Amino acid sequence: MPPTRSRRGNRDHNRRPGGPRNTGRPEDLVRRTAFDVIRAVETRDAYANLLLPTRLRERGLTGRDAALATELTYGTLRGRGTYDAVLALCSDRELRRIDAPLLDVLRLGTHQLLATRIPPHAAVATAVELARSVSGPGQAKFANAVLRKVATRDMDGWLEIVAPEGQGDEAKRLSIAYSHPRWIVSAMRDALGPDRGEIGALLAADNDRPRVTLVARPGRATVEELLEAGAEAAPYSPYAALLTEGDPAGIAAVREGRAAVQDEGSQLVALALASAPIEGRDAFWADLCAGPGGKAGLLSALATQRDARLLASDLQPHRSALVARAVDERAGVIVADGAAPAWKPGSFDRILLDVPCTGLGALRRRPEARWRRGPESVAELGPLQRELLGAALESVRPGGVVAYVTCSPHLAETRVVVDDVLRGRDDVQRLDAPAVLTGVAPGLEGVGDGPYAQFWPHRHGTDAMFLALLRRS
Repeated sequence: MPPTRSRRGNRDHNRRPGGPRNTGRPEDLVRRTAFDVIRAVETRDAYANLLLPTRLRERGLTGRDAALATELTYGTLRGRGTYDAVLALCSDRELRRIDAPLLDVLRLGTHQLLATRIPPHAAVATAVELARSVSGPGQAKFANAVLRKVATRDMDGWLEIVAPEGQGDEAKRLSIAYSHPRWIVSAMRDALGPDRGEIGALLAADNDRPRVTLVARPGRATVEELLEAGAEAAPYSPYAALLTEGDPAGIAAVREGRAAVQDEGSQLVALALASAPIEGRDAFWADLCAGPGGKAGLLSALATQRDARLLASDLQPHRSALVARAVDERAGVIVADGAAPAWKPGSFDRILLDVPCTGLGALRRRPEARWRRGPESVAELGPLQRELLGAALESVRPGGVVAYVTCSPHLAETRVVVDDVLRGRDDVQRLDAPAVLTGVAPGLEGVGDGPYAQFWPHRHGTDAMFLALLRRS
C-alpha cells in the first residue's frame, strides 16, 4: 500500500535539517537513504560504495530494507542517462531548469517505475512523498504529474521512443539505451577493435550488479575454507571464490583479514606478475601505487611463500594505512611517490604498477564514475601514467619485470601509454601477457592475441583490467 500522509502534529522536531523524516515507515527511510547518498555523490563527489554502507548502519537498515536501498541507489545512478531522456519527454520543464534535488527524486521514482517490481502506484506515491519532504507541496504536485506520465509505458516502450533502432546516430542510441555518456561508448567501441560488434553486450554488462568475488590469501586462508563457508568456485583464479549471497564479513577468514573481497581480474594481473619469467634473483618485489591494498595483499602472501619481500608504497598516507592492514608482517609499507622514487635504480625484481586512471573498467562497481568524468580526464591522467611507467622501468633491475596495469580499457590509458614510453627504447621486452595468464588460469580465453591482455566484463565477469608485462633486457 502507498504510505499515508503523516499528520502535522506528528512532526519530528529533533531531526536535523535535511535529514530523513521519522515517519515510522521503513520504506520512507529506505528511499530517503538512497536519495541522500545520490545527493552526496552529486554535490560533494562522494563515492556511493563507501558512503552507502555507512548510512545503512547509521539508520539501522538491514535485510530487505538494506537490499532495497542499495538497489535504488545504484540503479538510479547507473540508469541516469536513460531516465533523463524519458523525463525530458514527460516534463513540461527543461531538465536543467528543475531544481537538482527534485530532479534526483524524479530519477529515483523513474527507476522504481521502469526497473523494479515495485507496483506503479507505490512507486509514484513514495516518490511524491519524498518530493514533498525535499522540495515542498508545490513541487510534489509537479513530481506526481511527471511520474504518472512515466508510468504510462514500461522500459521497452520508452526505449522504442527515446532510443529507436536505426535512428542513424548509433553512438547516441547506445548512449541512451545503455545509460553511458557518448564519449565512453565511443572509447569502449574503439577498445574492442575488431570485436566492436560486442559493444552492446559490454555496455549491458556495465549495468549488471557485479559478483562478490573473494580472494584466499595464500598461506593465510584456502579456497576450500571459503567454499565451506558458503562461497562457490570461481572460474579462473586459483585463489578466488564467488559469494552469491550474504555479507562477506560473515566469513571468518574475511573478518580476520586472511581473505578479502577482490575482483578476479585484479587477482589475475597480480598472479601474472608473480608468474612472469625473469632472469636471475627473485627476492625483492614492489607495488608502487598500492592503495587501498588488494593486489598488495595477494602479492605479499605470494612473496612470503617464495621467501621474497614486498615493498608497497602509495603517495597518500590514508591509502598507505589501508595497505598496511592488507599485507603480511614481512612486507614493508611506506608513503612515497612512485614517479619520484626514494630507492636506488634497479632495486626490484618484480614491480606492480597499477596506475591512477579513469576507472572505466569498474563502472559496474562505481556507476557514478561514468557521469563524474569527461574525456578531458584521460588527457589529464596521461602524463602521470607515462611518468610512473618510466620511473618503474628504472626501478626494476635488468632481467626483472614490470606489470603495467589499469582498470580501464581506454586505448589512451593502456597500449598507447606503453607504446609511447617504450618508443626508442631497446632495453625493454614486451612479454606475451595472454600466454602468462594462460599458465595461471588454463581455461582463460578472450583476453587478446598479445603482447598485451585485456579483460572484459561481458566475457569474463571481471572488471576491464589491462595488463602489459615488460622485462628489462
